[in-house]
Amino acid sequence: MFFSRVIYFVSIFILLNIQFGYAQDSHSPNADFTMLDKLIQPPYLKAGDTVAIVAPSGLLKNRTKEIDQAQALLKSWGLNVMVGQHVFEQAGHFAGTDEQRSDDLQKALDNPNIKAIWSARGGYGTVRVIDNLDYSKFKKAPKWLIGYSDITALHNDIHNEGIETIHALMCTSLTNNLEGIETSVATFRKAIFGESLNYSINGSEYNKTGSASGQLVGGNLTLLHTMLGSRTSIKTDNKILFFEEIGEYAYHIDRMLISMKRAGYFENCKGIIVGDISNVRKNTTPWGKPVKQLILDMFAEYDFPILFDFPAGHEKDNRALILGRTLELKVGKDESTINYQD
Repeated sequence: MFFSRVIYFVSIFILLNIQFGYAQDSHSPNADFTMLDKLIQPPYLKAGDTVAIVAPSGLLKNRTKEIDQAQALLKSWGLNVMVGQHVFEQAGHFAGTDEQRSDDLQKALDNPNIKAIWSARGGYGTVRVIDNLDYSKFKKAPKWLIGYSDITALHNDIHNEGIETIHALMCTSLTNNLEGIETSVATFRKAIFGESLNYSINGSEYNKTGSASGQLVGGNLTLLHTMLGSRTSIKTDNKILFFEEIGEYAYHIDRMLISMKRAGYFENCKGIIVGDISNVRKNTTPWGKPVKQLILDMFAEYDFPILFDFPAGHEKDNRALILGRTLELKVGKDESTINYQD
Protein backbone atom coordinates (compact mmCIF):
# COMPACT_ATOMS: atom_id res chain seq x y z
CA MET A 1 0.00 0.00 0.00
CA PHE A 2 2.84 2.37 0.92
CA PHE A 3 4.60 1.78 -2.39
CA SER A 4 1.35 2.31 -4.31
CA ARG A 5 0.97 5.74 -2.71
CA VAL A 6 4.58 6.62 -3.49
CA ILE A 7 4.10 5.66 -7.14
CA TYR A 8 0.86 7.69 -7.26
CA PHE A 9 2.44 10.89 -5.90
CA VAL A 10 5.54 10.51 -8.08
CA SER A 11 3.27 10.17 -11.14
CA ILE A 12 1.34 13.31 -10.19
CA PHE A 13 4.60 15.22 -9.69
CA ILE A 14 5.88 14.18 -13.13
CA LEU A 15 2.61 15.14 -14.86
CA LEU A 16 2.55 18.55 -13.18
CA ASN A 17 6.13 19.23 -14.25
CA ILE A 18 5.37 18.21 -17.84
CA GLN A 19 2.36 20.56 -17.91
CA PHE A 20 4.35 23.40 -16.37
CA GLY A 21 7.14 22.92 -18.88
CA TYR A 22 4.67 22.95 -21.76
CA ALA A 23 3.06 26.15 -20.45
CA GLN A 24 6.45 27.81 -20.23
CA ASP A 25 7.29 26.76 -23.79
CA SER A 26 3.97 27.95 -25.25
CA HIS A 27 4.56 31.42 -23.79
CA SER A 28 8.23 31.64 -24.77
CA PRO A 29 9.51 35.10 -25.79
CA ASN A 30 9.49 34.17 -29.48
CA ALA A 31 6.22 32.23 -29.46
CA ASP A 32 4.50 31.73 -32.82
CA PHE A 33 0.79 31.46 -32.21
CA THR A 34 -0.20 30.34 -35.69
CA MET A 35 1.82 27.16 -36.01
CA LEU A 36 0.44 26.93 -39.54
CA ASP A 37 2.28 25.53 -42.55
CA LYS A 38 0.38 27.84 -44.89
CA LEU A 39 -1.20 31.14 -43.95
CA ILE A 40 -4.60 32.31 -45.16
CA GLN A 41 -4.46 34.42 -48.30
CA PRO A 42 -7.02 37.24 -48.35
CA PRO A 43 -8.94 37.58 -51.64
CA TYR A 44 -7.15 39.65 -54.25
CA LEU A 45 -8.79 42.93 -55.19
CA LYS A 46 -10.94 43.49 -58.25
CA ALA A 47 -12.62 46.54 -59.76
CA GLY A 48 -15.37 47.84 -57.51
CA ASP A 49 -13.73 46.72 -54.26
CA THR A 50 -13.19 49.21 -51.42
CA VAL A 51 -9.89 50.10 -49.77
CA ALA A 52 -9.78 51.80 -46.36
CA ILE A 53 -7.05 54.35 -45.63
CA VAL A 54 -6.20 54.55 -41.94
CA ALA A 55 -3.45 56.18 -39.88
CA PRO A 56 -2.41 53.95 -36.96
CA SER A 57 0.87 55.80 -36.33
CA GLY A 58 2.19 59.32 -36.84
CA LEU A 59 0.18 62.46 -37.50
CA LEU A 60 -0.67 63.67 -40.99
CA LYS A 61 -0.41 67.42 -40.48
CA ASN A 62 -0.34 69.21 -43.83
CA ARG A 63 -0.47 65.85 -45.68
CA THR A 64 -3.92 66.10 -47.27
CA LYS A 65 -2.32 66.28 -50.72
CA GLU A 66 -0.81 62.80 -50.36
CA ILE A 67 -4.09 61.32 -49.11
CA ASP A 68 -5.96 62.92 -52.02
CA GLN A 69 -3.35 61.52 -54.39
CA ALA A 70 -3.68 58.06 -52.83
CA GLN A 71 -7.43 58.15 -53.34
CA ALA A 72 -7.00 59.22 -56.95
CA LEU A 73 -4.51 56.41 -57.60
CA LEU A 74 -6.84 53.74 -56.20
CA LYS A 75 -9.81 55.13 -58.09
CA SER A 76 -7.79 55.07 -61.32
CA TRP A 77 -7.54 51.31 -60.79
CA GLY A 78 -11.32 51.00 -60.47
CA LEU A 79 -11.35 50.79 -56.68
CA ASN A 80 -13.46 52.66 -54.16
CA VAL A 81 -11.92 54.40 -51.15
CA MET A 82 -12.97 55.03 -47.57
CA VAL A 83 -10.82 57.33 -45.44
CA GLY A 84 -10.83 56.71 -41.69
CA GLN A 85 -12.76 59.21 -39.60
CA HIS A 86 -9.73 60.21 -37.51
CA VAL A 87 -6.96 60.17 -40.14
CA PHE A 88 -6.31 63.91 -39.83
CA GLU A 89 -6.67 64.14 -36.06
CA GLN A 90 -3.67 65.19 -33.97
CA ALA A 91 -2.77 64.11 -30.47
CA GLY A 92 0.81 65.18 -29.95
CA HIS A 93 3.01 62.93 -32.07
CA PHE A 94 0.11 60.78 -33.26
CA ALA A 95 -2.74 60.83 -35.78
CA GLY A 96 -5.30 61.05 -33.00
CA THR A 97 -5.44 59.40 -29.61
CA ASP A 98 -4.74 55.69 -29.20
CA GLU A 99 -8.49 55.16 -28.95
CA GLN A 100 -9.22 57.11 -32.15
CA ARG A 101 -6.54 55.28 -34.14
CA SER A 102 -7.73 51.94 -32.77
CA ASP A 103 -11.31 52.80 -33.66
CA ASP A 104 -10.52 53.57 -37.31
CA LEU A 105 -8.47 50.41 -37.63
CA GLN A 106 -11.05 48.23 -35.88
CA LYS A 107 -13.86 49.50 -38.09
CA ALA A 108 -11.79 48.73 -41.19
CA LEU A 109 -10.97 45.25 -39.89
CA ASP A 110 -14.61 44.49 -39.10
CA ASN A 111 -16.30 45.94 -42.20
CA PRO A 112 -16.89 43.06 -44.67
CA ASN A 113 -17.21 45.52 -47.55
CA ILE A 114 -13.61 46.67 -47.13
CA LYS A 115 -11.18 44.39 -48.97
CA ALA A 116 -7.86 46.04 -48.08
CA ILE A 117 -6.47 48.41 -45.45
CA TRP A 118 -3.78 50.82 -46.63
CA SER A 119 -1.75 52.62 -43.99
CA ALA A 120 -1.44 56.34 -44.59
CA ARG A 121 2.04 56.58 -43.06
CA GLY A 122 4.39 55.08 -40.49
CA GLY A 123 6.39 56.98 -37.89
CA TYR A 124 5.55 55.67 -34.44
CA GLY A 125 2.39 54.58 -32.69
CA THR A 126 1.14 51.24 -34.04
CA VAL A 127 2.57 49.27 -31.13
CA ARG A 128 0.41 51.40 -28.82
CA VAL A 129 -2.83 50.22 -30.43
CA ILE A 130 -2.34 46.57 -31.45
CA ASP A 131 -3.42 45.26 -28.05
CA ASN A 132 -6.74 47.07 -28.45
CA LEU A 133 -7.67 45.17 -31.60
CA ASP A 134 -10.13 42.29 -31.90
CA TYR A 135 -9.44 40.08 -34.94
CA SER A 136 -12.46 37.77 -34.58
CA LYS A 137 -14.47 39.30 -37.47
CA PHE A 138 -11.33 39.94 -39.52
CA LYS A 139 -10.38 36.26 -39.40
CA LYS A 140 -13.81 35.29 -40.75
CA ALA A 141 -13.42 37.69 -43.69
CA PRO A 142 -9.65 38.39 -44.12
CA LYS A 143 -8.44 41.39 -46.10
CA TRP A 144 -5.04 42.73 -47.05
CA LEU A 145 -3.10 44.92 -44.61
CA ILE A 146 -0.62 47.12 -46.49
CA GLY A 147 2.28 49.24 -45.24
CA TYR A 148 5.84 49.16 -43.96
CA SER A 149 8.10 50.71 -41.31
CA ASP A 150 6.05 51.17 -38.10
CA ILE A 151 3.32 48.99 -39.65
CA THR A 152 5.66 46.05 -38.98
CA ALA A 153 3.89 45.74 -35.61
CA LEU A 154 0.63 44.99 -37.44
CA HIS A 155 2.34 42.67 -39.92
CA ASN A 156 3.69 40.62 -37.01
CA ASP A 157 0.40 40.63 -35.14
CA ILE A 158 -1.61 39.52 -38.15
CA HIS A 159 1.00 36.91 -39.11
CA ASN A 160 0.50 35.34 -35.70
CA GLU A 161 -3.22 35.23 -36.48
CA GLY A 162 -2.39 33.13 -39.55
CA ILE A 163 -3.03 35.63 -42.35
CA GLU A 164 -0.79 37.03 -45.11
CA THR A 165 -0.06 40.76 -45.39
CA ILE A 166 1.66 43.05 -47.89
CA HIS A 167 4.84 45.02 -47.14
CA ALA A 168 4.64 47.94 -49.57
CA LEU A 169 4.58 51.71 -49.95
CA MET A 170 2.10 53.91 -48.05
CA CYS A 171 0.06 56.96 -48.98
CA THR A 172 2.76 59.43 -47.92
CA SER A 173 5.24 57.59 -50.15
CA LEU A 174 3.54 59.04 -53.22
CA THR A 175 5.31 61.73 -55.24
CA ASN A 176 4.19 64.21 -57.89
CA ASN A 177 3.23 62.21 -60.99
CA LEU A 178 4.67 59.14 -59.19
CA GLU A 179 8.13 60.32 -60.25
CA GLY A 180 10.87 57.95 -59.08
CA ILE A 181 8.45 55.46 -57.54
CA GLU A 182 7.06 53.85 -60.67
CA THR A 183 8.40 50.40 -59.77
CA SER A 184 7.12 50.67 -56.20
CA VAL A 185 3.63 51.53 -57.43
CA ALA A 186 3.69 48.83 -60.12
CA THR A 187 4.62 46.06 -57.65
CA PHE A 188 2.07 47.38 -55.14
CA ARG A 189 -0.61 47.09 -57.80
CA LYS A 190 0.53 43.60 -58.75
CA ALA A 191 0.43 42.49 -55.13
CA ILE A 192 -3.12 43.63 -54.41
CA PHE A 193 -4.55 42.40 -57.73
CA GLY A 194 -2.85 39.01 -57.56
CA GLU A 195 -0.41 39.31 -60.46
CA SER A 196 2.89 37.42 -60.47
CA LEU A 197 5.36 38.94 -58.03
CA ASN A 198 8.86 37.54 -58.52
CA TYR A 199 12.19 39.35 -58.50
CA SER A 200 15.64 39.14 -60.05
CA ILE A 201 18.11 41.34 -58.16
CA ASN A 202 21.64 42.41 -59.02
CA GLY A 203 24.28 40.66 -56.93
CA SER A 204 26.43 42.07 -54.15
CA GLU A 205 29.97 41.23 -53.11
CA TYR A 206 28.58 40.86 -49.60
CA ASN A 207 26.01 38.23 -50.56
CA LYS A 208 26.31 34.88 -48.82
CA THR A 209 25.41 32.48 -51.59
CA GLY A 210 22.99 29.60 -51.34
CA SER A 211 19.34 28.59 -51.72
CA ALA A 212 16.46 28.36 -49.28
CA SER A 213 12.70 27.99 -49.17
CA GLY A 214 10.36 29.25 -46.46
CA GLN A 215 7.65 31.68 -45.42
CA LEU A 216 8.76 35.30 -45.65
CA VAL A 217 8.47 37.26 -42.39
CA GLY A 218 9.91 40.50 -41.06
CA GLY A 219 9.83 44.25 -41.62
CA ASN A 220 11.59 47.13 -39.90
CA LEU A 221 14.47 46.00 -37.68
CA THR A 222 13.65 48.37 -34.82
CA LEU A 223 10.08 47.06 -34.70
CA LEU A 224 11.19 43.41 -34.87
CA HIS A 225 13.50 44.14 -31.95
CA THR A 226 10.71 45.96 -30.09
CA MET A 227 8.45 42.90 -30.40
CA LEU A 228 10.91 40.60 -28.58
CA GLY A 229 9.39 39.04 -25.48
CA SER A 230 5.81 39.84 -26.49
CA ARG A 231 3.03 37.80 -28.06
CA THR A 232 3.62 39.78 -31.26
CA SER A 233 7.14 38.47 -31.78
CA ILE A 234 7.46 36.06 -34.71
CA LYS A 235 9.09 32.68 -34.48
CA THR A 236 11.47 32.46 -37.45
CA ASP A 237 11.98 28.68 -37.47
CA ASN A 238 12.15 27.45 -41.09
CA LYS A 239 11.33 30.95 -42.34
CA ILE A 240 13.13 33.56 -44.40
CA LEU A 241 13.60 36.84 -42.53
CA PHE A 242 13.49 40.23 -44.23
CA PHE A 243 14.54 43.42 -42.48
CA GLU A 244 15.23 47.06 -43.35
CA GLU A 245 16.16 50.13 -41.32
CA ILE A 246 16.58 53.90 -41.48
CA GLY A 247 18.32 56.60 -39.48
CA GLU A 248 20.16 54.41 -36.96
CA TYR A 249 23.76 54.39 -35.79
CA ALA A 250 25.78 51.31 -36.73
CA TYR A 251 26.15 50.43 -33.07
CA HIS A 252 22.36 50.62 -32.65
CA ILE A 253 21.95 48.11 -35.48
CA ASP A 254 24.61 45.90 -33.90
CA ARG A 255 22.90 46.13 -30.50
CA MET A 256 19.50 45.17 -31.90
CA LEU A 257 20.89 42.23 -33.85
CA ILE A 258 22.93 40.92 -30.92
CA SER A 259 19.89 41.18 -28.64
CA MET A 260 17.82 39.19 -31.12
CA LYS A 261 20.64 36.70 -31.56
CA ARG A 262 20.91 36.15 -27.80
CA ALA A 263 17.15 35.55 -27.73
CA GLY A 264 17.56 32.74 -30.29
CA TYR A 265 15.76 34.69 -33.01
CA PHE A 266 17.98 33.42 -35.85
CA GLU A 267 18.73 29.89 -34.67
CA ASN A 268 16.55 27.97 -37.13
CA CYS A 269 16.10 30.65 -39.76
CA LYS A 270 16.36 29.48 -43.40
CA GLY A 271 17.67 32.70 -44.95
CA ILE A 272 17.99 36.49 -44.64
CA ILE A 273 16.92 39.22 -47.07
CA VAL A 274 18.44 42.59 -46.18
CA GLY A 275 16.53 45.53 -47.58
CA ASP A 276 17.59 49.17 -47.56
CA ILE A 277 19.65 50.24 -44.56
CA SER A 278 19.18 53.96 -45.16
CA ASN A 279 20.78 57.09 -43.73
CA VAL A 280 23.08 55.37 -41.26
CA ARG A 281 24.00 58.03 -38.72
CA LYS A 282 27.63 58.87 -38.02
CA ASN A 283 28.89 58.49 -34.49
CA THR A 284 31.76 60.54 -33.07
CA THR A 285 33.71 57.28 -32.83
CA PRO A 286 33.62 55.50 -36.23
CA TRP A 287 32.24 51.96 -36.21
CA GLY A 288 35.15 50.85 -38.34
CA LYS A 289 33.43 48.73 -41.00
CA PRO A 290 30.49 48.95 -43.42
CA VAL A 291 27.06 48.04 -42.04
CA LYS A 292 26.84 45.17 -44.53
CA GLN A 293 30.00 43.69 -43.04
CA LEU A 294 28.55 44.20 -39.57
CA ILE A 295 25.55 42.12 -40.62
CA LEU A 296 27.69 39.42 -42.24
CA ASP A 297 29.83 39.14 -39.12
CA MET A 298 26.72 38.87 -36.95
CA PHE A 299 25.50 35.88 -38.95
CA ALA A 300 28.92 34.28 -39.58
CA GLU A 301 28.12 31.16 -37.52
CA TYR A 302 24.96 30.38 -39.50
CA ASP A 303 24.94 28.58 -42.82
CA PHE A 304 21.84 30.20 -44.35
CA PRO A 305 22.09 32.43 -47.46
CA ILE A 306 22.02 36.22 -47.07
CA LEU A 307 20.80 38.55 -49.80
CA PHE A 308 21.83 42.21 -49.59
CA ASP A 309 20.43 45.27 -51.36
CA PHE A 310 16.86 44.09 -51.91
CA PRO A 311 15.00 47.29 -52.87
CA ALA A 312 12.47 47.52 -50.04
CA GLY A 313 12.37 49.98 -47.18
CA HIS A 314 12.69 53.73 -46.83
CA GLU A 315 13.82 54.51 -50.37
CA LYS A 316 11.80 55.44 -53.44
CA ASP A 317 12.29 51.97 -54.90
CA ASN A 318 10.24 50.08 -52.30
CA ARG A 319 9.05 46.87 -53.92
CA ALA A 320 6.09 44.96 -52.59
CA LEU A 321 6.61 41.75 -50.63
CA ILE A 322 3.93 39.31 -49.49
CA LEU A 323 4.65 38.45 -45.87
CA GLY A 324 3.63 35.00 -44.69
CA ARG A 325 3.88 33.40 -48.13
CA THR A 326 6.45 30.74 -49.03
CA LEU A 327 9.13 31.74 -51.49
CA GLU A 328 12.22 30.26 -53.11
CA LEU A 329 15.36 32.30 -52.46
CA LYS A 330 18.50 31.87 -54.56
CA VAL A 331 21.43 34.10 -53.66
CA GLY A 332 24.45 34.59 -55.91
CA LYS A 333 27.29 37.06 -56.21
CA ASP A 334 26.13 38.25 -59.64
CA GLU A 335 22.37 37.75 -59.41
CA SER A 336 19.75 36.65 -56.89
CA THR A 337 16.14 35.60 -57.38
CA ILE A 338 12.99 35.57 -55.26
CA ASN A 339 10.13 33.44 -56.54
CA TYR A 340 6.87 33.05 -54.66
CA GLN A 341 5.13 29.71 -54.59
CA ASP A 342 1.49 29.80 -55.70
